[in-house]
Amino acid sequence: MDIRKTALTELRRMLDTKEISAKELCGECYKNIDNAEENIGAFITLTRETAEENAAAAQKRIDSGSADFLTGIPLAVKDNICTDGIKTTCASKMLADFLPPYDATVVEKLKKQDYVLVGKANMDEFAMGGSTRTSAFKATKNPVDTDRVPGGSSGGSAAAVAAGFVPASLGSDTGGSIRQPAAFCGVTGLKPTYGRVSRYGLVAFGSSLDQIGPIANSALDCGEILNVIAGADPRDATCADKNEADFNRLAGKPVSGLKIAIPEEYYGESVDGEVKDAVMNAAKELERQGASLINCKMPSVKYGIPAYYLIACAEAASNLSRYDGIKYGLRGEGRSYKEMILDSRNRGFGNEVKRRILLGNYALSSGYFDAYYRKACALRQEIIAEYDALFSQADVVLTPTTPTAAFRLGSVDSDPVQMYLADIMTVPVNIAGLPAISVPCGKTAEGLPVGMSIVGRRFDEYTIIQVADAYQKTCKEGL
Repeated sequence: MDIRKTALTELRRMLDTKEISAKELCGECYKNIDNAEENIGAFITLTRETAEENAAAAQKRIDSGSADFLTGIPLAVKDNICTDGIKTTCASKMLADFLPPYDATVVEKLKKQDYVLVGKANMDEFAMGGSTRTSAFKATKNPVDTDRVPGGSSGGSAAAVAAGFVPASLGSDTGGSIRQPAAFCGVTGLKPTYGRVSRYGLVAFGSSLDQIGPIANSALDCGEILNVIAGADPRDATCADKNEADFNRLAGKPVSGLKIAIPEEYYGESVDGEVKDAVMNAAKELERQGASLINCKMPSVKYGIPAYYLIACAEAASNLSRYDGIKYGLRGEGRSYKEMILDSRNRGFGNEVKRRILLGNYALSSGYFDAYYRKACALRQEIIAEYDALFSQADVVLTPTTPTAAFRLGSVDSDPVQMYLADIMTVPVNIAGLPAISVPCGKTAEGLPVGMSIVGRRFDEYTIIQVADAYQKTCKEGL
């Protein structure tokens, strides 16, 4: 079975009609993993024994006729989402042996449906990076071209889907960490509205930016997973008090009459020509289906990168201050408390994490708070206002997901600024707290996937899934 080409609804039908058992489906995943994982490196931890137990429990439920949508469906979970009794390392030496004593809310919801956990996916350390090469344990490769990166920070989650190891996975998105790897690997990734999905049990990076979301083979599959993991949670004060159902309810409806904004700043000289052409061809296809294209401007986008990295790094410096090696984390050595903490953080954190902690502490320090952090927060409000203005005249915004296709392994490892600039298309969405979905929309001459990003109003995942699905049903490049 080619898991990459089998929709979740089809897997559900096959399980319910006994064409395949939960054990056999799980076995298909591990067969693919055994054949290619050594070369791809999508997982930090494989949970084969747990998966077999999950599959057995799921089969009993299927046999009783009480299966939910994800009962027996194998999934991968990014390794910064807590799983009770299963290592959650954040791809860091600091948490190399951390066994959470509880499940994240999203995992609790998956367990209620008796899903099958295949493994914990590799990632950039503490979700800081865009290549999955800052992981302390391994570097993941892109299944489309193993000489290239899968993107990050949810690179393992995207690679696992693209390689056919699982039909879908969970990632997290702070500045594009679901959408960028989805674009690089040629799969679909959905970043929900901030507050749509509980962050309880997600190891924090940027608390005002982080959001958990699905990566799958289609917009419809992402919608089905969002149906399960979304909803209010009293344990997360930032989670919206919303329990809306069926995010696919507009899927299949024509896009005629919808207005699509095309901001010129996202199609400038910094965007590779092949990427630009692929996205514009997709826009024209939607126009042929009856949507209207509206050319517009977003002047503040050019400030998105500095604003994002000031806010994100400041929040990271605060969140990661808890890792001292005393309560938990890598135990430092030394004769004093200070020496132990210094040793713990020096050996426990990688260079990229240290870089962002230093930048965050600098931005928050006396004398620089007003000059940097406060201005970044003001820019955030300007970006939100510009999106609001766009949505007063359009239903969705269409942009490239990334300025280029996947870059070669190691090509920007020594240039963090170049790596940061690669996020220019995705970070404004996180700054504004909006939902966005990345959909494959073509390939470069070298056969590398190109992704387009469809951005919607707050809590309007319905429309972006509708538009993405309309494109994917029409164009082979969309799948």
